[in-house]
Amino acid sequence: MRIEHVRTLAGPNIYTHRPALLMRLDLEDLAGRESHEVEGFVERLMSLLPGLAEHFCSKGRPGGFLERLREGTYFGHTVEHVALELTALAGVGATHGKTRSAGEPRVYNVVVEFKAEHATRFLLGRAVALVEALVRGEEFPLAETIAEARRLVARLELGPSTRAIVEAASRRNIPWERVGAGSLVRLGWGRHRRFIQAATTDATSAVAAEVASDKELTKRLLEQASIPVPRGRVVSTEEGAVAALHELGGAVVVKPLDGRQGQGVSLDLKSPEEVRRAFRTAREFSREVIVEELYRGRNYRVLVINYRFVAASEREPCRVEGDGRSTIAELIERENQNPLRGEGHEKPLTKIKVDDLMLAHLERAGLGLESVPAGGEVVYLRDGINLSTGGTARDVTDLAHECVRDMCERAARAVGLDICGVDLVLEDIASPPGRGNSGGVIELNASPGLRMHLRPSEGEPRDVGAAILDALIPEGDGRVPLFSVTGTNGKTTVTRMIAHVLSASGLRVGMTTTDGIWIGGRRVAEGDTTGPQSARTVLSDPTVDAAVLETARGGITRRGLGYDWSDVAVMTNIQPDHFGQDGIETLEDLVFVKSLVAERVREGGTLVLNADDEHLARLMELPRVRRVEKRVVYFSTRESHVAVRRHLDAGGAAFFVRDGWVVEAAGRDERRRLLEVAAVPATLGGAAEFQVANVLACVAACRAHGVAPSVIAAALATFDSAANPGRTNLFRLPAGGYVMLDYGHNPEAFAAVCRTAARWHGRRVTGIVGVPGDRSDALIEEAGRAAARGFNRIVVKEDEDTRGRRRGEVASLLCRAVAAEAPGLECRVCLDEPEALRGELRRLGPDDVVVVFYDKLAPLLRVLEEFGATPTAGIEGIAQREPALAAAAFLPADTQTAPLVGVREPARPRTHAPQDWHGYVWR
Repeated sequence: MRIEHVRTLAGPNIYTHRPALLMRLDLEDLAGRESHEVEGFVERLMSLLPGLAEHFCSKGRPGGFLERLREGTYFGHTVEHVALELTALAGVGATHGKTRSAGEPRVYNVVVEFKAEHATRFLLGRAVALVEALVRGEEFPLAETIAEARRLVARLELGPSTRAIVEAASRRNIPWERVGAGSLVRLGWGRHRRFIQAATTDATSAVAAEVASDKELTKRLLEQASIPVPRGRVVSTEEGAVAALHELGGAVVVKPLDGRQGQGVSLDLKSPEEVRRAFRTAREFSREVIVEELYRGRNYRVLVINYRFVAASEREPCRVEGDGRSTIAELIERENQNPLRGEGHEKPLTKIKVDDLMLAHLERAGLGLESVPAGGEVVYLRDGINLSTGGTARDVTDLAHECVRDMCERAARAVGLDICGVDLVLEDIASPPGRGNSGGVIELNASPGLRMHLRPSEGEPRDVGAAILDALIPEGDGRVPLFSVTGTNGKTTVTRMIAHVLSASGLRVGMTTTDGIWIGGRRVAEGDTTGPQSARTVLSDPTVDAAVLETARGGITRRGLGYDWSDVAVMTNIQPDHFGQDGIETLEDLVFVKSLVAERVREGGTLVLNADDEHLARLMELPRVRRVEKRVVYFSTRESHVAVRRHLDAGGAAFFVRDGWVVEAAGRDERRRLLEVAAVPATLGGAAEFQVANVLACVAACRAHGVAPSVIAAALATFDSAANPGRTNLFRLPAGGYVMLDYGHNPEAFAAVCRTAARWHGRRVTGIVGVPGDRSDALIEEAGRAAARGFNRIVVKEDEDTRGRRRGEVASLLCRAVAAEAPGLECRVCLDEPEALRGELRRLGPDDVVVVFYDKLAPLLRVLEEFGATPTAGIEGIAQREPALAAAAFLPADTQTAPLVGVREPARPRTHAPQDWHGYVWR
């Protein structure tokens, strides 16, 4: 077997709604063979991985997969279950996987959900190796594989502090995403976006963090705030350290000036030799060393969040208790078997490690690893009290005295740390600091560890992750309104229309389309940006108030969605296209892929469906689409559509066209005219029916978000070719002919434009057509037949990128289809797109129209400029009057959002400026 690649599906995808890895696996010589055909394979597999006997598989019960193995199943499926079992053994078990043909002989997509991405990716590869080894009857190093996976988890997955915050975010339905391989996590969308990195936030002052890392500077600021701190000196030589010992008198502490996690700290030093040795240890971690008086008492860590006391723990160094028989080394080994202790931060406690600092500490106490403590004798193994060095913590949050709480809050304010770990030494945290409770603040910590509060060795756990999250995002779910638009045709236009309306309503909109990413009306990236990465660009921009995302098939199949839930989803239509790509062979396959957008509308959100498309009219019959309760709104160019009428009879909502007006309908009786179709320039005076459908989709989506009818009508009245470049853009030539540019590239797109051209009576219409080379032969031929049925002449061109085809191959298929459909119809070939347009413009007559289904827009615009073409709103004879705007656009403010109680009609045609027109009647 051969792994072609492994991709991360970070968002909901066609296999699962949770994060997953997709491995494209070529079975090679195992293709066509099944598990029971390899002698002894099943027995060897079950002997090595007995847990497979509990896998359900398609049988729906424990043992189902074992039955499949014995009956015979293909090896891609076997690899899937082996990978799932390996993740369980590594402690990061996923419960869901899926294996499907990739649409090519021998090749399968093996999908496995993950909790730990890096470890699961490693185990996917090892699952292939394991199956191959057992097929050959060879041994497989299972123990080493699981150990390596666990090391990957410990090294690369989120630590306990970051994990606590993201788990709190998940509970509040706040979206989060890990950025890179470290601990940086993005929380929320758009204007609610925040960053965390462990217990550091984007609100953490860099100056404050720098101050906290300088222990001497921190002490000065605390002293100025009248907060008790130990006396001390910063030294850079052993002699200076010894001099500080004599100056301070009594026992001292020696530690790195800018150390962390207790590294290089030595306590209770009384002799010059101890101080010299401690100085050398501290110098391993910092150029300068601080020598300060030793506060005697209990050691506490207080967590202050947003300058408020949140939690407190009493900490003790790692220790063992003697039994009168065992050596210290044996006691350490026994304690490390405690299931609460693990490597690094994976468990509540960390395993005790023997190092030079421990040996030095034991030596000062007159002990060594071979010493045998008496029964019940407690032996402290090191000076440091950090959990990372094996220490323990007891929750004392509820015991802390009010004055201690206040002192810690003032300490955090003194340096300006929004999240601050305050280290205290006091005789008792339950008493006010002062003469009767000597001690004070010994250190402040930026990005303090949260593990001791989340999972204390003793006492009540504190949800400090939620406290940090509440400080960052005090209320709500950290989201901005998200509109997702999918379909075969019209999705770019509908996306632009919705963004245009939302911008007019005062929102700063982030938008992704086939021609780029737009933030606040400015394009920030070019290209086909309809995949998940482009969605994340918009959602991570802190200036965005609302996101409108064109969501295309390619991104869905290859990477999944770039979001988890949408507020409003629009499905424009599903027509034959992309057959032969990503395993899509039929219209039903396309429905399956694109319906993921419908599935991921949040509970209470709105799904907008085109009732004129038979597949979308029946979409709600699919149980997986109905799984989440959502509001369904239909739109149709026909008021009498049976699906619309049935939906309204059931109390639903719909939008349709009546007498040239967009009508909003709810239930059996409520109707409201919103705007005149011809008022929208993109509809070419109402002649372009497919653009009328796009207007309906936009209006339905915007009304679902609560945008006032007046805002929608006024905004769409300005939605022209400048707002919708490359989609049904009409240009007039100086001699009187016209050129229309459109991006259609499939049979239905050609047919829709042809239906519009049929209304241009007395005009000869030439179509310059082409189809991308990655479409199937059958689809290309159907596109040719559609063009032949609607145009008077046809010119066939090809895209610059032939997508694997020979130059001229697609053109040949199109021409043959045209000749078969309409023998005698003029059809010539000019492969170069700009030259094809130039040729037609040279012969263009005053009654001619040329429709170009382009590949690259910019070169054609330059050609039109050469010939003096200018944009225009419509062809004479089609739109005889200036389109009227909707009466609703000029209603008094207090009636703009009135209940649906009747039909609003203009009292007379608009003949003057809209701001002067106030006549309307109620019927």
